Amino acid sequence: MLNPLRALTLGGLLLFSTLGHAAPAAPDALRIGYQKGSVSMVLAKSHQLLEQRYPQTHISWIEFPAGPQMLEALNVGSIDIGSTGDIPPIFAQAAGADLVYIGAEPPKPKAEVILVAQGSPIHNVAELKGKKVAFQKGSSSHNLLLRALQLAGLKFSDIQPVYLAPADARAAFQQGNVDAWAIWDPYYSAALLQGGARVLTDGTDLKQTGSFYLASRPYAERNGAFIEGVLDTFTQADALTHSQRAQSITLLAKTMGLPEAVIASYLDHRPPPRLPR
Repeated sequence: MLNPLRALTLGGLLLFSTLGHAAPAAPDALRIGYQKGSVSMVLAKSHQLLEQRYPQTHISWIEFPAGPQMLEALNVGSIDIGSTGDIPPIFAQAAGADLVYIGAEPPKPKAEVILVAQGSPIHNVAELKGKKVAFQKGSSSHNLLLRALQLAGLKFSDIQPVYLAPADARAAFQQGNVDAWAIWDPYYSAALLQGGARVLTDGTDLKQTGSFYLASRPYAERNGAFIEGVLDTFTQADALTHSQRAQSITLLAKTMGLPEAVIASYLDHRPPPRLPR
């Protein structure tokens, strides 16, 4: 039986104590779903922090373009844990996915934006009325767009939604096939620094939540203590962006295949990491 949901801070993460604790030994395998923008996961992977901490556990890393695709894989048992923005878990659970929240990161309101072309006549969110806006359906950017429209006095039906994964949305935006693009970092920083884009709004005034870590319920119930250790490792990895900023930028740029200036901009958009105690 799982304990009632409560949260306690663990470095930069919130660890939800719905985890089972009956099996302290590390499992034979851990399959991790991550995204290009998952800084703590990418650094943990690059430094092999989990592999060093759990040498008897086979660690697999599977990259996904966005949260909805990742949670679909989690639901069908292709991965064991993953990290997404705020909205994908709601869509997944509404569709019947048996997932549990295992941790959370603080909000990053400046790391998610709505972009328009540099020369666009659109200068505020209200002017998106009747316009084509690209975004990943069911993602945190979907939520960002909904909240921004509401704050501007618009309904979702006032725009023309264009549902595209980040890579396809970037192409549509660059080719002028859409009027705006709701997107998260590092795609946002890349578009801004590579020219031709400007920020219409970010999440600062939209009261967004942060990212969440999720697991399949059976895996969480079997491996609660182990998952706590995994989240602690991610907290340590995130702290490297503060203690080893230059090295982290170089490593993330190489791993993500992006210029160092893009990574530096991305880190500047994130709140300072909470250092491990």
